[in-house]
Amino acid sequence: MRANYKLKRLFVDAPISAGLAIAAEKEQSHYLLTVLRMEPGAELLLFNGRDGEWRARLESPAKKKAVLVPLELERAQPPAPDLVFCFAPIKAGRLDWMVEKAVEMGAGVIQPVMTQFTQNTRLNPDKMQAWILEAAEQCGVLAIPELANATKLDDLLERWDLSRHLVFCDEDSATDNPAAILATLKGERLGLLVGPEGGFSDDERETLRAKPFVTAIPLGPRILRADTAAVAALTAVQMVCGDWGNRS
Repeated sequence: MRANYKLKRLFVDAPISAGLAIAAEKEQSHYLLTVLRMEPGAELLLFNGRDGEWRARLESPAKKKAVLVPLELERAQPPAPDLVFCFAPIKAGRLDWMVEKAVEMGAGVIQPVMTQFTQNTRLNPDKMQAWILEAAEQCGVLAIPELANATKLDDLLERWDLSRHLVFCDEDSATDNPAAILATLKGERLGLLVGPEGGFSDDERETLRAKPFVTAIPLGPRILRADTAAVAALTAVQMVCGDWGNRS
């Protein structure tokens, strides 16, 4: 079932079941009652990444306190997407956009990877988690991606699950079209790796290409910014190998 975009969606870090009242957090109460000026009795949608999406009623027993009462299940909880999105963190100001698009595009795991040319090595996991939740709220996502701890590229490859194939974006590929390469990976469990603004080093590219579980793909004839490359790659993977073709 498609998301209901007519009602406000809100993530709550609490179990959701019919009639079990949930006290909104202070910031959420302010947002609902003061910013949106929602009145008691108004309806909205709640999700927590575990119990599906629920239609709920807003109550306000105190002036600045919102209570949310789940009424009925709107959408059942789907399984988490099986796509692992690995990326070299980019500069602040664009990183939030990249994370947001990864959530929208169906990443199940968001994995920061430190490479030789990574420029942003000081990450704030709490901020990144907030970006993930905000993107999920805005885009009707119910299965919230897992945020993995940042890791070095060598460590990522060393502990990689060999039952999952890793696709990496290689600007030095001999062709411009990723579709034919990706078509050979249909039915495989996949991870996607996008490099930093400066691209992968020659040593990193050689290491990646030497791994039997790694496949390089191009992203067209133009040079793309790292955040643009991430969206282009996610689109290509979902179009050819992912869940875009699963609906009848």
